[in-house]
Amino acid sequence: MKISIGSHVVKGPWGGGNLFVINLSNYLIKKGHTVIYDLIDDDIDLILLTDPRGKNSSSSSFDHNDIKTYKKHVNPNAVVVHRINECDERKQTTGLNDFYLRASEVANKVVFVSEWLKNIFLVQGMSSNKSSVILSGSDKDIFNNINSSTWKKDSKLKLITHHWSANLNKGYAVYKQLDDLISTKKWKDKIEFTYVGNISEEFNLVNTKIIPPKEGDELAKILKDYHLYVTGSINEPSGNHHIEGAQCGLPILFLDSGGTTEYCKDFGLGFTDDFELKLEQMIANYDFYIKKMDQYSLNAETMSEEYLSLFKNLFDNRSVKNQKIT
Repeated sequence: MKISIGSHVVKGPWGGGNLFVINLSNYLIKKGHTVIYDLIDDDIDLILLTDPRGKNSSSSSFDHNDIKTYKKHVNPNAVVVHRINECDERKQTTGLNDFYLRASEVANKVVFVSEWLKNIFLVQGMSSNKSSVILSGSDKDIFNNINSSTWKKDSKLKLITHHWSANLNKGYAVYKQLDDLISTKKWKDKIEFTYVGNISEEFNLVNTKIIPPKEGDELAKILKDYHLYVTGSINEPSGNHHIEGAQCGLPILFLDSGGTTEYCKDFGLGFTDDFELKLEQMIANYDFYIKKMDQYSLNAETMSEEYLSLFKNLFDNRSVKNQKIT
């Protein structure tokens, strides 16, 4: 198949959406398919819409209107899949859900990155028959538990998180709470915390080690030097950060919010307003959770296998000219 993905590929640290495109592209090419990132060719078999904001987004290479024009004037038989990994609930915006819902009308199938996100759109009118969920994953050749460090109980427990975005909803309230705990008599000799990535200037983390954004092997090497991953991200549709941490063998202390729970619930402890209590429980039961990390199965290959299976099914069962697949 010739598959067009509606995204620019950015080199260097650039968030989970960019990594999704890179990982999926590499897999499809490895399996013998052709991958392009525009709508110039007249023989595209399948179009993957990743961001309908088009020119209003730094990563999008075409939008839903471009796809409509392509199907009307160039190739009406191209199959369209829309991947949705965003919502108003994530950053407290307005109008984004309605916009994505309208944009999805061009698609034969809509793929969400979590059941939580899918349910938001079902309530707002998305067809359940048109919807499916494929969980995200990261490159297991890079993010794995090979040479991961082992926590010695007589030393400090090293916690880490990482984010590309500096949006406050990424968890800064939790990270500030953790930063404050480190200065207390109870915790100062027990834990340390590192934040990798862009960070909001609104928070003054005085007890936290800050590392600029990293990617790939360099990021994985850093993660493997730690013992526990923490994420306080609010209403995250999926998130790549905790996946990369988990693939490196780190149990997860996660805010029970959004799609994050679907990715982390069996591999750590969720918290709401009881962060310190759950941290204590994690420390007490650390050996149990560290052993469970060997069973963490989410990665880019299994994710890409699901996408390719979906693509093949839609392509093999595509309808006649000018009719949409339902």
